[in-house]
Amino acid sequence: MTTANLLEFDLEGLAAFCEKLGEKRFRATQLFRWIHQRGASDFAQMTDLAKSLREKLATTARVEALTVLTQHESKDGTIKWLFDVGDGNAVEAVFIPEDDRGTLCVSSQAGCAVGCRFCSTGHQGFSRNLSTGEIVAQLWFAEHFLRKHLKRDERVISNVVMMGMGEPLQNYSALVPALRTMLDDNAYGLSRRRVTVSTSGVVPMIDRLGVDCAVAMAVSLHAPNDALRDDLVPLNRKYPIAELIEACKRYLAHAPRDFITFEYCMLDGVNDQPEHARQLVELVRTHGISCKFNLIPFNPFPASGLLRSPQPRVLAFARTLSEAGLVTTVRKTRGDDIDAACGQLAGDVKDRTRAAERMAQRRAVSERPVVLHPVRKTTPQEH
Repeated sequence: MTTANLLEFDLEGLAAFCEKLGEKRFRATQLFRWIHQRGASDFAQMTDLAKSLREKLATTARVEALTVLTQHESKDGTIKWLFDVGDGNAVEAVFIPEDDRGTLCVSSQAGCAVGCRFCSTGHQGFSRNLSTGEIVAQLWFAEHFLRKHLKRDERVISNVVMMGMGEPLQNYSALVPALRTMLDDNAYGLSRRRVTVSTSGVVPMIDRLGVDCAVAMAVSLHAPNDALRDDLVPLNRKYPIAELIEACKRYLAHAPRDFITFEYCMLDGVNDQPEHARQLVELVRTHGISCKFNLIPFNPFPASGLLRSPQPRVLAFARTLSEAGLVTTVRKTRGDDIDAACGQLAGDVKDRTRAAERMAQRRAVSERPVVLHPVRKTTPQEH
């Protein structure tokens, strides 16, 4: 008999499941707390549930986590898990500890179909979307593992970023119930400001998320103009920068923060020149969007044909943005020694789509000098 994995349900879904069993809504809330707040997977342990309900659950439901294939801990405390999701596919999640927070980076797909040049996940191709339960299972496992590992009773993970493998907004139907579980006070109780969805720019889904479950938004920008972004982020050919930024402005009407974070991976000689920084300033001013920039040192991998920008150039780039009144940070690299840093999440997913070969061909065509068009000088703007 097929049983339901209760990690697949947000609270509304679990309430509907319990109703089918002839149970009232408050039983779903109790069950939700046992699963997510206490990390219980054995219904017999859920002592405040009626015995009759526990017997029903034993034959109709399960709480099934993902199988951990490997676990690696960095010297800086970062932990990376590789989870088996079946059929030769695997996904990764990364815990990043800091003094004032504990952040979990969560995957939404096995592989990725977007194919950004600088992302190792994109080079392995796309296998499939994860289910809601597979997304939530990464948080469920990590939170309760870390409480035991760190010998803590209170919550360890304070922030979740959907920045792992995959494009979250291309798996929208599974993403939204997972986000609702993360936010629910009967589960993990995370603030909307502390849950971030990172997207390469799926414009229609940005608009939908603003209405359905607005959380913090990070956009993988990586270029100041369409010609360059078309090459680095192929999705730009469908949703160019102007459309993307206008969608971000619409999203801000619903968002828990008053700014959008633009992620910008610093690639040596590709998008890190002074002209690029000035074009970014002009772009933001033209569209009048409230934003901050997060400059990301590139984490090289052989198939990319790309190199990390030298640190002095990264700092000079940041200074240009800051002096123009744009809030700018440079991301501190974490987990480099276990390949857990941004853009390095590749796992053991097989390249069934010959993505690496196709991207190598695209790179050979695109490795021509990019003509930079001069931009007019502007005066600093308050942000």
